[in-house]
Amino acid sequence: MVYVLKKFFDGIPRELEEAARIDGAGGFRVFWTIVLPLSRPILAAVAIFVFITTWNNFLWPFISTSDPDLMTLPVGLSTVKDSYGLQYAQSAASSLLAAIPLVVVFMVFQRQIVKSVATTGLGGQ
Repeated sequence: MVYVLKKFFDGIPRELEEAARIDGAGGFRVFWTIVLPLSRPILAAVAIFVFITTWNNFLWPFISTSDPDLMTLPVGLSTVKDSYGLQYAQSAASSLLAAIPLVVVFMVFQRQIVKSVATTGLGGQ
């Protein structure tokens, strides 16, 4: 995500920052009034991608936790499957319950995701 943010910030025209500096704005003021409002869609998209990656993280929580109260949902689902055998109905129901927060987050921030993806390819204009 650092690479995505860097590419986005490199695409912001320097003329906007220079015009603000000519008008007497300092570094923080340029960031707060020019760069931050322009980067709202990409920050929302990065936040959603990081949330989804963290929510679905399996390997590190599987290695580092043995307490069932501290397990993430993917680790807990695999532990339940291993403990009680493979029960398809329970696995499907628990996977659906684990996916509900991701769907809600996507629906709330859908406009920001589409806006950030739509403006990604406009570097030549």
